[in-house]
Amino acid sequence: MGDFPHYFDIILFAMVAAFLVLRLRSVLGRRTGQERRRNNPFLRQAEPPRDQGPADKVVPLGPRVAAPPPPASEPPGDAVAAGLASIHNADPEFDPAHFVEGARVAFEMIVAAFAAGDKAKLRPLLSDEVYRPFSAAIDERNAAKETLETRILGLKQLDIVEAQLAGSWARVTLKIVSDQINVIRAHDGSIVDGDPDHPIEKTDFWTFGRDTRSTDPNWALVATDSG
Repeated sequence: MGDFPHYFDIILFAMVAAFLVLRLRSVLGRRTGQERRRNNPFLRQAEPPRDQGPADKVVPLGPRVAAPPPPASEPPGDAVAAGLASIHNADPEFDPAHFVEGARVAFEMIVAAFAAGDKAKLRPLLSDEVYRPFSAAIDERNAAKETLETRILGLKQLDIVEAQLAGSWARVTLKIVSDQINVIRAHDGSIVDGDPDHPIEKTDFWTFGRDTRSTDPNWALVATDSG
């Protein structure tokens, strides 16, 4: 009987410890294996090519869809469909609908970065051949102490018009029709070119390319043209 108080203390301490554990679980939660992971919006896009900057500079041209693209005006022709099929055979992850959505995001990102003169954002999105004239235009604008204001008011058309696979190199060209406001201002804010109140319709042909053998799933803008 003399040991009973000792055993009572042990039982009491055990009950207190169990209570504290339950309280901590209720506050901090338990890992069940189904917790939502920290969002990495570039998980599918992997790392930026050539150590060109942090991952937030990567264009999402992979299979993830954030919003529906503008409806295609007409189905792709036989040559385009054959090219898309060849690219899909080389890269089973390639999906034309998802690619078009990624291209829409890329178009908006590149247009905005060029207007802002942000070379750091442009660099990983463009091939060397495209980056050089973009960078030169930004330098020329800065030297003249001019600024470019660009607003995309809407995308009227976003269609794949060419697709081909040459060896392992895939190229996809899109026709992009958009309503934009583009205004160039001098250092004092006066308008050098453009009209801030009246949008213009622009037709662009942008070609994206990617080596299908590469482990990097990102596409880069490799050519531009205007219609």
